[in-house]
Amino acid sequence: MKDGAGLGGAYGVTLERVKVQGGEKTKLAVATLTWVCHSERPLKVDELCHALAVEIGATDFDSENIPLINTLLDCCQGLITVDKEASTVRLIHFTVQEYLYAQPDLFSKPHSILAETCLTYLNSRQIKDLSSKPLPDCRSIPFLEYSSRYWGTHANRELSDHARTLALELLNQYEEHVSAVSLLKQVLPPILHGDIGTSPLFSGLHCASFFGIVELVTALIDARCFKINQQDCAGGTPLTWAAVNRHEGVLELLLEQEGTDPNHPGLKDMAPLVLAAFLGYEEVVKLLLEQENIDPNRPEKSDITPLACAAFMGHEGVVKLLLEREDVDPNRPDKDEMTPLAGAALNGHQTVVKLLLEQENVDPNLPDKDEMTPLARAAFMGHEGVVELLLKREDVDPNCLVEDGQTLPVWAAAAGHEDVVKLLLKREDVDPNCSNKSDLTPLGCAALRGHEGVVKLLLEHENVDPDRPDMEDITPLAWAAFMGHEGVVKLLLEREDVDPNHLDKNYQTPFRLATIAGHEGVIKLLLERKSVSPNRPDKNNPPPEPAAAKGHD
Repeated sequence: MKDGAGLGGAYGVTLERVKVQGGEKTKLAVATLTWVCHSERPLKVDELCHALAVEIGATDFDSENIPLINTLLDCCQGLITVDKEASTVRLIHFTVQEYLYAQPDLFSKPHSILAETCLTYLNSRQIKDLSSKPLPDCRSIPFLEYSSRYWGTHANRELSDHARTLALELLNQYEEHVSAVSLLKQVLPPILHGDIGTSPLFSGLHCASFFGIVELVTALIDARCFKINQQDCAGGTPLTWAAVNRHEGVLELLLEQEGTDPNHPGLKDMAPLVLAAFLGYEEVVKLLLEQENIDPNRPEKSDITPLACAAFMGHEGVVKLLLEREDVDPNRPDKDEMTPLAGAALNGHQTVVKLLLEQENVDPNLPDKDEMTPLARAAFMGHEGVVELLLKREDVDPNCLVEDGQTLPVWAAAAGHEDVVKLLLKREDVDPNCSNKSDLTPLGCAALRGHEGVVKLLLEHENVDPDRPDMEDITPLAWAAFMGHEGVVKLLLEREDVDPNHLDKNYQTPFRLATIAGHEGVIKLLLERKSVSPNRPDKNNPPPEPAAAKGHD
């Protein structure tokens, strides 16, 4: 039963029982199975019952036609069931749909039927008379939501002559229709819901472009009832909606029209090219770039260009298309001074970073408003692959600032990014003893944090000073001892050039710091080093003054 194997015979017998019922029962069963099999999403019980009550072509919706769910279950002879958790109607098993699809005489142009049903419902007097301000309670009209959202999806798959007529009837009065508000409520993000229903309204041309129905868009353009660049309440133009929904046929048709502006702001003031680049729609970007009057550097309100959007999202194909244009600026920053390279580096998009670095005029060291370069951003996020790509460039500064005035080597060591530290140490221009504002070196930071792997990498570098103290004269060994990092202490004590008795500004030795913190394991390791003096003076037990200082012979 899990995979439905061998159930074809049982399904066949059941379907025969459905047909034998005859008359209205068979008709209702087939209509029910048509909806359950071909709807764009699972239908709730009330939605399905209201859909089945629609008489295609009727001007009124007759509520007396609404069937009971038990009637539908009986007519379908157990092929459908109600999912109690979701309150939706579904087939008893996914293999039922496979079986029904294989019956050539069962469904005849199902999407045309569904489109005509939705459109008849939306054109009915009961729905046309509804006010869209505010949107009515859909509990009494449960089929409004589905029919508003998906009539065009079904029509786009199979557009019958009747559906075309019904669609044009709806679209010619669409701006004032309740289904326009219902559609936008479902497709726009909640942040834009406050604008729905305000002027300018969502027109029939916007709707036809949204669904991508070339024949309807052509008819509306020929009728010259709409402005080609008109924005709706959300800022979208017909071209915008065609672009974001990847309707290339409608996009081409709109671009062919005299007066169409491909740079016109759309949703959230973003031009179609910016939106398509952000979404990674290569074919849409290609079509837009073919327009003579297209501005490939036109940014949205945050100064993010199409290239920056594509780079940030990692859309390699779109980035490549844009970089093929000589007039595209690969260094143009946004309002936060982030370049396309920085955006790609921040999100770890290696291929995009590589594409950008191949451009002769790309500056890999441009910092953003936080003074962080693309290398710093990639390292900060731990994207080793991007870091490696950037460090292969001789003109990339590996000693760039990351945060709080720290250089990249210091920060990477403190963060414990072994792979980044390893890559940095391969560069001859990296100073392994550079320090932060507290004079902590990369080794000091790694010792303080207990990053053994990083400490080991640094100690293997021939130019590292393992005993360099910070501004408080605390050495890496002293920090590791105080923090109780036994593994780090052991690594440092293996070096002959590390002074285990070094005094800091408070006259504390590593041994004293370990004792104060109570790290027995560290104390034991230090005492194993013969040169460690547990009685080394500190500020509470200073060394006796020399005799000459007391005036004695």
